[in-house]
Amino acid sequence: MHEVGIAYQAVETAIEYAKKAGATKITLIRLRIGAAAGVVPEALEFAYEAVTRGNMAEGSRLEYEIVPVTCYCKNCGIEFQPKGFVYECPKCQEPSWDVRTGKELDLMSVEAI
Repeated sequence: MHEVGIAYQAVETAIEYAKKAGATKITLIRLRIGAAAGVVPEALEFAYEAVTRGNMAEGSRLEYEIVPVTCYCKNCGIEFQPKGFVYECPKCQEPSWDVRTGKELDLMSVEAI
């Protein structure tokens, strides 16, 4: 379950930023997660609860935005959102290996007091 590692790194990074800003309590952490990043949201939420215990992020909220997969077809020159796990252009049915979005895993913001 790599969600524990993801949650741990997000919280550690948030704590680092919050301390540099002079904060003593984190109230919210926002993440941006690509649909193809392999993150199970429920597992991430469970892991987040565990890794925030006993630190300045305890009791904080976790919010996340799921970014859909978007591919580019070199044949047609279009961007598209694939259906399922086969990244096939809906216009020409050629597979696309040019994934433009959907692999993100970003710490977007931290709210602290």
